[in-house]
Amino acid sequence: MAPLARPDLFWSTEKVAERLRDPKVRIVDCRFSFDSDLRTDYLGGHLPGAVHCNWQMDLSAPPPPSGHPRWMLLGPEGFARAMARLGIGNDTQVVGYDAEGGHHAARLWLGLRRYGHDRMAVMEGGIQKWTAEKRPLEPGDVTPPSATFVPHPRAGVLASKDEVLAAVRTGDPWLLDVRRDSEFTGEEKRAARGGHIPGAVNILWKDALRDDWTLRDADELEEFYTNAGFGPETSTVTYCQAGVRDAFTNMVLTALGHDDVRTYDGSWEEWGNDPSVPIITGRS
Repeated sequence: MAPLARPDLFWSTEKVAERLRDPKVRIVDCRFSFDSDLRTDYLGGHLPGAVHCNWQMDLSAPPPPSGHPRWMLLGPEGFARAMARLGIGNDTQVVGYDAEGGHHAARLWLGLRRYGHDRMAVMEGGIQKWTAEKRPLEPGDVTPPSATFVPHPRAGVLASKDEVLAAVRTGDPWLLDVRRDSEFTGEEKRAARGGHIPGAVNILWKDALRDDWTLRDADELEEFYTNAGFGPETSTVTYCQAGVRDAFTNMVLTALGHDDVRTYDGSWEEWGNDPSVPIITGRS
């Protein structure tokens, strides 16, 4: 079984437990749902010392006057303030977890990567694995020590709508749609229009995980993505509905050693609400 090229991006529950009280480590509970406020779950019990991050509220910029796209990543100043509230500085080792395989936590990873911070991991298996192993939880809110985060914006992390449109015209980079099949075909419509970006390949983000929310073996994952056309040398742009599931797939590909992976931050929230850009319905 081959190891991940970047094993630092996914930590086991054992490794998290070993570093739990390390003052240089910030544990972040990233549990989220559109249907309910999971801060209530956080307050009921979380990893000891964990702060709570709601990506929709804490990491997203206000929408433009038109109303779309919503949930774009905060600009550098806003992101720096958000990290300060979470107790994350430039030298902090961040460990995020959630209850859905890490894809909500990966939105924080994408933001940190965008602003020059490379020290974040996702805890495999999420809080379900932690509690199944009878590891400790604590209730209530956590106020972290003060921290200063200085953003260093980095190119090559996010893709813009114009860059994606250029990819549609040229076929490079390859577009990886990680939404459900019903979203890809347009049967499930979550914007003014349903469907997918022309030329995109659909691979569900969750297919990188086992049933217990842990990551599949690295060699199995590499074969899986390479067989779909996304090998280590492929220039790739991931997208979903709101830049969250695609952040997780970006993180998985990066962990496998793929060096040229970007995430379309606007995703279908932007593309599907813009009548000027092309779409395809059904399976292409």
